[in-house]
Order: sequence, then C-alpha cells, then structure tokens
Amino acid sequence: MPQSIKKNAEERMGKAIDSLKRDLATLRAGRASSSMLDRIQVEYYGAPTPVNQLANVNTPDSRTLMIQPWDKTSLGAIEKAILKSDLGLTPANDGTQIRLSIPMLTEERRVELVKSTKKFGEDAKVAIRNIRRDANDEIKKLEKSDISEDESRRHQEDVQKTTDKYIGEVDKVTASKEKEIMEV
Repeated sequence: MPQSIKKNAEERMGKAIDSLKRDLATLRAGRASSSMLDRIQVEYYGAPTPVNQLANVNTPDSRTLMIQPWDKTSLGAIEKAILKSDLGLTPANDGTQIRLSIPMLTEERRVELVKSTKKFGEDAKVAIRNIRRDANDEIKKLEKSDISEDESRRHQEDVQKTTDKYIGEVDKVTASKEKEIMEV
C-alpha cells in the first residue's frame, strides 16, 4: 500500500515538471516558436479556443511567426487575443494571415522574463510540496491501522527524497531557461 502511494506521488511530481516545461516553452527567448501562442485563448463563437485549433502556425524564419486561420472570419479575433496577451507583440494583419515579428529582447524585458521563469519554478515547487504533503498524510493514515510508526517514518523519508529529487529538477529546468533568456 505505501509503495502505491509513493509511486502515485512520483508520477504526479513528474507531471508537475512536465507542466513547468510547457509553461516555460511559452516564454519567448528571442526566437520565434509556435509554443509561444499556447496560452493564448481566442474568443471564437463564444468559446475560448486555443490559437493552434483555429489556425496553422508556421515559423518561416527565426524571428517571424505566421498565423493562417482556417476560417478567415476568425482573423480579427486572433489578432485581438494576441494584442490582449502578455506577449508584448503587435500583430500585422494582411487580410489573410497574421505576421508576428519577434524583436530582439531588451535587457529590461530579459529581466522580466527571468522573473516569470522564477515564478513558474516556484509554482512548480509548491505543487511538488503539496504532493509530498498529500502522500505523507496518506502514509500517516495507514500508520493508524496497517503499518508501524517506524515503517511510516521510513516511507515518509522516501517521499522526501523523491521530493528533493524533483525540486532539484525544477531548479535545473529554470536555470536552463534563465540562461537561454539571458543569452544575447
């Protein structure tokens, strides 16, 4: 029983790392990437819809994103959603597609992006610590009926080792993204 609790906690911590990587992919580091648009929701017929479900997103070069909507009537809604987003980009609409030019990052913008990276990292650490707490609570419940106090303590130490491993992974991922952002 405690093994399944620990395995479940480790799977959930892995998912927290995956979520962190997806969130960090949406931060631009001076290069165009279609993942920059992943968090943008377009109001399409009254329902929030991701851009990649409404249009083809291409990167013709390292500094440009091209968005070609399948339904030309959604062009204005996509443009509006990009303007409202925190990307800080101004879309160029030519009537059939939207072009996003990715400018070089200024030092001020790089510092802002590093702060966002750290915030995403802290959120991931909080999620991992919450998973640890849940696992330890389940182990403590088992202590009352199925396992001894020593076994409970040993299992909680195992959960802590797993937590430390994943928090170290969060630190590595965020440090890598910070380094990427600060490259000139």
